Parts: sequence; C-alpha cells; structure tokens
Amino acid sequence: MALFTRQEALDYHSKGRKGKVEVVPVKPCETQKHLSMAYSPGVAEACMEIAEDKEKSYEYTGRGNLVAVVSNGTAVLGLGNIGPEAGKPVMEGKGVLFKVFADVDVYDINLDVTDPDELCNIVKALEPTFGGINLEDIKAPECFYIEEKLKKEMNIPVFHDDQHGTAIISGAGLINAAEITGKKIADMRLVVSGAGAAAVACTNFYMSLGIKRENVAMFDSRGHINNSREGLNEQKQMFATDKEYKDLADAMKGADLFLGLSVKGMVTKDMVKSMADSPIIFACANPDPEISYTDAKEARPDAIMGTGRSDFPNQVNNVLGFPFIFRGALDVQATSINEEMKIAAATALAALAKEPAPDYVCEAYGVDKLEFGIDYIIPKPLDLRLIEFESAAVAQAAMDTGVARKKIDIEEYKKELRERLAASRIRVGEFIKTYNLDF
Repeated sequence: MALFTRQEALDYHSKGRKGKVEVVPVKPCETQKHLSMAYSPGVAEACMEIAEDKEKSYEYTGRGNLVAVVSNGTAVLGLGNIGPEAGKPVMEGKGVLFKVFADVDVYDINLDVTDPDELCNIVKALEPTFGGINLEDIKAPECFYIEEKLKKEMNIPVFHDDQHGTAIISGAGLINAAEITGKKIADMRLVVSGAGAAAVACTNFYMSLGIKRENVAMFDSRGHINNSREGLNEQKQMFATDKEYKDLADAMKGADLFLGLSVKGMVTKDMVKSMADSPIIFACANPDPEISYTDAKEARPDAIMGTGRSDFPNQVNNVLGFPFIFRGALDVQATSINEEMKIAAATALAALAKEPAPDYVCEAYGVDKLEFGIDYIIPKPLDLRLIEFESAAVAQAAMDTGVARKKIDIEEYKKELRERLAASRIRVGEFIKTYNLDF
C-alpha cells in the first residue's frame, strides 16, 4: 500500500521553498564589520593564505564538507534515461540524505552531457570547489570509464554510489550471513542476475571479501555470460566462464548465494528450493525483487533473505553507506575512497548489526526488538550509531592506507561525530518549523 498520494509527493517538492535544498550562511553578516570580513576587503586575507597553500582551502572555505552529486540523468533508478532536468529531484534528494544522516553539504550538478570524456573534463574542472564527487545515475558501461578516469585524474574522492553503495551494504550482509550459516565466503558459489553497474560492482566487492571468480555465474538479458558469447563489453568479459549454464534455473542448483539486480520475477520458488543449505538471497530489484520475500521464505525457511524494500527484513539501502563513507573520507581529507575503505565500511555495518538495536529504532520500525540473526544481518538506516561506527572505520582505513592528508584521533573523532549529528538534526528541525513544512 502506498504511503503517499501522487499529489502529496508533488506538494512535498513544491510547498514553501521550491525543491528540497537551499544554501544558508554559517557566519554572521549583521554588522558592517561582518560584511567587510565576509567579502571585501577582509576576504582577501583568506584568499592570500590559500594562494600560498592550496590545501588551506580546507581551512578557510566550506570545501572540506562539500560534495558534488553529479549526474547526467541517463540511468535514474526505476525511470531510466529521463535527462538531467528530470533527474534533478533525485539529486536534490541525495543532498537531503547526505545532510540529514551525516551533516555533509551538497551541490547537485546536473549535466546535459552524454560524451564520457566531456563529462570527465567538466567534473575534473570542479575539483577546487569540492572535497568529494558522488557520481549518480549515469548509465553503464560509460559509468565505469568515467569513474575510473576521474579517480586517476583527481586528487579528491570519486565514488559512483550506484556501483559501490549496494556492494558495500549487501557485502555487510554477506559477512554476517556467512557467520550465521557457518559457511566460508571463499567456498560459496554465487549466481548473479543482472550485469549492469551495480551487479558488476557487487560481484567485484564480493570477490574482495573472498568469493572466487571461478565460482561466479553471471546472467544478463541474453542469458549466461560465458566464453562462447560474442560482443561482450569489458566488464562482462571479466565474468565469462568456460562452463556454460543453459539458464538461471540451471545455475541456481546448489548455489550458496544469489544476487539479483535485474527485474521482478526472475526467480521462482523451485529455483530457491534447488539452492544449497541455508541459501543467501539478495534480491535487490526495485521496487519489486526478483522473488518476493514471502515466496522465498515459503520455499526455503532456512534462507537468509535481503531486498531493497523497507517493509521486509534486511533492507539493502544505500543510505547506510554513502553519507557515512564520505563523512569519514572528508574528515581526514582523503584523496580517494579505496577498496580498504569500502571493506572497512562493510565490516563496520556488519559489526553494528550485532549490537542490540536501541528502543527508538525498534519503535520506528514497529517491532519489539531487533537481534542479530537471519532476519537482522544489516542495521537499520535510522540507527544514529551508524555515523560513529562507519565513518570512524572509513577514516581509520584511509589513514592506515596512506590516502589521508589529515591525521585524527579516532576515539575523539567518534565523540565529535555524535555531537555533530545531534546539532545537524536540530538545525534540520528548525528549518522545517521555519517554513511551516508539515508532511
């Protein structure tokens, strides 16, 4: 049942100030002295400091807390290639999530550009303004090329959330599911339905966690990806195997792990029944998964099941990742978000799921308790401890791997994160009251 009507959704975006984000000053500008320091002539002091040392832009401007959410609207979730103007509400929404969950400021940059190199040139030129780049809703296979090129050419984190967000969140679920089932990740056989950006990134990340390439069977709209097929792009070629499966049902027999990033109805009860003991199923097609939670559990009560939906256990929700990953990366002025930082994020999420959920989280989801087990392997997005667990882990991994330009005390940082989030949420509440927003 829908939680809102179409008109309510449109009112949400149009009532009061149009859209969902605004720019607000964080320094006073009420006196002549304030004005002269904010702009001319006082601003020249900060300019001259930065001119001598560009790194001081992190000290005297908001760059260190500012992320660009960049999209050309060619692959907007659930809507496809709708263009940059139509994609802008999504990018503004991403900015809201960054701010509310991790107090990260965002400018959404919606580009009327489809040529990958031209897009890269534009984004690269934005580097002096931002502390990080979040690529969003750019279609495959161009998204792979764009991210890799920008990562090589820029000295700030570049992160395509459509790829890595789902990978990190489901990866946390995989870590915990392996522990619960007593299986070793290295021994698991994985079947993947879908071969787009998220599916490829998830599979690569699972291999970082231990999955062996030879134990992966990936399917696209034409069937199993194997070496007898022609015309495979570079990403699909990485997963082409000598062994050939006639169809998805064939591959699912005896599989330990299923990852779905395709379309509704790809998986049947019989396919789930044919899987190995204690199967792990991440059916992440939105809004309807490859097989419903109810059907999968009816077929195999021993299954550990995750979907992209909030109305069933183990939601694979990207908001568990990107705000906190960027928070940690920004706070140590990281030059990149590397594999170790992503693994640290997944490991931190897995660890948080083992902690008893606070009462306010249980109340928000209408349950008496949430305890680590087959129905709770991934934390809930409304758990305020996420920033402390995940951002600190990411920051520590950045320092450990040498991509951090700033060193911090992690225990003191955790305390600062708690205080920062509390202050940020107060400001958001004041904004809602100021503009009389009641949804």
